[in-house]
Amino acid sequence: MKLGELRDKKIIILGFGVEGKATLRFLKHYFPEKEIGITDQKDGPGYLEKLKNYDLVIKTAGIPKRMIANYSYTTATNIFFANTKGKIIGVTGSKGKSTTASLIFDCLKSAGFDAKLVGNIGTPMLDELLVPEPKERLYVCELSSYQLEDLNYSPHISVFINFFPDHLDYHEGIERYWSAKKNILAHATKKDYFVYNPEYKKLAALARKTKTHTVPFVKTLPFSEKAIPLLGKHNILNVRAAVTVARILKVKDEAVEKAVRAFKSLPHRLEKVGEFKGIIFYDDAISTTPESTIAGLEALSNVGTVFLGGTDRGYDFDELARKIFEKNVSNLVLFPESGESILKSVRKIAKKNGKVPPRILETKNMKEAVEFAYVNTPKGAICLLSTASPSYSLWKNFEEKGDLFQQFVKEGIQNHLMNGI
Repeated sequence: MKLGELRDKKIIILGFGVEGKATLRFLKHYFPEKEIGITDQKDGPGYLEKLKNYDLVIKTAGIPKRMIANYSYTTATNIFFANTKGKIIGVTGSKGKSTTASLIFDCLKSAGFDAKLVGNIGTPMLDELLVPEPKERLYVCELSSYQLEDLNYSPHISVFINFFPDHLDYHEGIERYWSAKKNILAHATKKDYFVYNPEYKKLAALARKTKTHTVPFVKTLPFSEKAIPLLGKHNILNVRAAVTVARILKVKDEAVEKAVRAFKSLPHRLEKVGEFKGIIFYDDAISTTPESTIAGLEALSNVGTVFLGGTDRGYDFDELARKIFEKNVSNLVLFPESGESILKSVRKIAKKNGKVPPRILETKNMKEAVEFAYVNTPKGAICLLSTASPSYSLWKNFEEKGDLFQQFVKEGIQNHLMNGI
């Protein structure tokens, strides 16, 4: 929605987190005299009732569109796409969006481009429109399925990393989740680009249908994989995605390699927390699906303890259970709600293959979980927080979960050191 279309509307902001506050700043900047309504679920069960008194709702991405189907609405993402003068590189996928977007941004900065990292990581999109922007600016934007499901525009370069089940409760099933994700290309033209991972059949099929220039990830990197400071095959794919985008924009390989070598892993993504008495602690709190936890187990060697479980979204954990036995994981910490389902899969695979299940702790308490790991993780092995489930059963988000893990790990190290052990 263009700026002029907002001028005469009576507007209410629905959802007042980071994005909602940026939306308010944007509206007050351009329409300082306009009264803006605000409503948030923190206001109580009747918070949606306020919407009927307004012409236009600006909805935060985390609220499903079906909840406000009877109201005229737009989103901060749509407003940004409609009003920016720059070109947008949009990054989506079930996992790896933040890392890939950050890698692309660092490559562009390394090559001297006027680039900004915006959206879920970086600056809120609408904050970038508070000051004049040059036409040659490039915006790198991580785009979730929440943002994509009702996006009326497409990026100039759409990057699609991978696809597997996630956010199924929000989208009410895998087909609607896929529909939201592929909407990144719904408004693309022949002048735009689609960068995709050809290893996923859905993405390859989507590439055959789109009007855009289709560019699969580069098959080989222009530098050694040893230059990549990130763990795991999935991160090599993320780098391949970034290299592919860089080549479309004619960034020299030397600038890309410089950016990759200097890249720092984002918080809670296979982040090494510390080591004590040979036990190495890794925080992979971002991994909230079985597939991403499997990727973490493949990236690390000698994992002795894994923390699993969270919100139960009906995932199939059998493949994860097989990987746990393949990697000889000796201890599992299981959190509610999905810990129960994970335990069923572990016992099923153990029985089928004549294996002895790992030692199990079922708990709601992160401190108790860390203490269990200190006692039971074999020396020389890794304790990994990678729950294969969303965080909301016990924690506000994955950041809170990871922060608690790190807090208790570091307290444990400090206590041991103080006691002279």
